[in-house]
Amino acid sequence: MPDSEAFSLDGISLLLVWTAIAIYVLAFAVYTIDLAQRATRSGSTQHAERVPALVTATANARPWEETAPEQSTPLELHTPPRLRRPLLWARIGTALTVLGFLFHLGGTVGRGIAADRVPWANMYEFALTGTLLIVAVFLLVLRWYDLRFLGGFLIGMVVLLLGGATVAFYVEVVPLMDPLKSVWLVIHVFVASLATALFAIACGISVTQLLQARRERRAAATANVVRPIGSGLLRTLPSSDALESLAYRFAIVGFMFWTFTLIAGAIWANDSWGRYWGFDTKEVWTFVIWVLYAGYIHARATRGWRGTRSAWLSIIGFATVLFNFTVVNIFFQGLHSYSGLS
Repeated sequence: MPDSEAFSLDGISLLLVWTAIAIYVLAFAVYTIDLAQRATRSGSTQHAERVPALVTATANARPWEETAPEQSTPLELHTPPRLRRPLLWARIGTALTVLGFLFHLGGTVGRGIAADRVPWANMYEFALTGTLLIVAVFLLVLRWYDLRFLGGFLIGMVVLLLGGATVAFYVEVVPLMDPLKSVWLVIHVFVASLATALFAIACGISVTQLLQARRERRAAATANVVRPIGSGLLRTLPSSDALESLAYRFAIVGFMFWTFTLIAGAIWANDSWGRYWGFDTKEVWTFVIWVLYAGYIHARATRGWRGTRSAWLSIIGFATVLFNFTVVNIFFQGLHSYSGLS
C-alpha cells in the first residue's frame, strides 16, 4: 500500500476517533443528567410517600414504627428492554453511545486497513481496540441487564482512556516487529482486550456495590428514623447483593478469557523466543493479574469473602490491569516492549 494512501487512511481514522470521543463526552454528560434526575425523582417520591405515613403515624402515636424510610422501588436488573422505566435521558445517552461506538468502530477499522494488519500492535491501537470492546460489551449486555446507571462511569472511563491514549500514545503506522508477525497477535491480544472489557464492567458494578452497601448499612442503623438515609439515586438502584452477584459473573467470564491469554502468551513466547516462561516483566504482571482474580473468585466462592471485601478485590484487580497497560508498558523494559513509543 502506498505511503500516501496509508497516511490518508490513518488521518481519516484519527478524525473518526476524535469524533467518537466528542460524542462519548456528550453521552457521559447525558448519562450524568439521567443520574441526577433519578436522584431528584427519588427524593420527590420519598417526600410524597412520607406525608400519608406521617399522618397515620401521628394518629397511632407510634411514628417510629409506622414510617418506613425505604419506599423507592429499586431497579430490576433483568427487566426486558420493552418493560424498562421510560428514562428519557438514559435513552438519549444510550443512543449517543451507539453513535459514538459506530464512529469508534470506523476509526479502529480504518487504522487496521491503513496498517494492513489487526489494529492492536502498540499502546495506541490496544487502547483503541480495548475501549471499543468496553463499549461493545456494555451495549450488548444492555439487552439482558438494565445497566444504564453504569453509563456515566463506563463512558467517562472510555473518554479518559481513549482520549489520553490518542494524545499521549498515538504513533503513525509502522511495520510490525518480527516477533509480532504471528497469528497469536490476532488471538492473544484480542482475547486480552475482551477480558479487560469484562473486568472494567465488573469494576464499575463493584464501585456501585460499595456505595450501595454503605447506604444500606446506614439505613439499617437508622431504621427507626423518619428522614431517609443515603443518596436518592442509590435508593433506585439494585441491592448490593444483586450488584455483587452480577460483578462476580462478569469477573468469572473475564477470568476465563484472561486464563486463555496467559496460556496463549506462553505458547507465543515459545514460538518467538524458544521458552514458555522467562519472568519477563509483562509476563510476571499478567500472571499477577491472573492470581488476583483467581484469589477473588476462590475467596468469594469458598471462603465467604462477600460484600465489601469482594468488591475491593474486583476493583484492585482492574486497577492492576490498568497498571499493567500503562506503567509496565512505559517504564519497564523487556521483551514485550511493543508500546510503539520512542
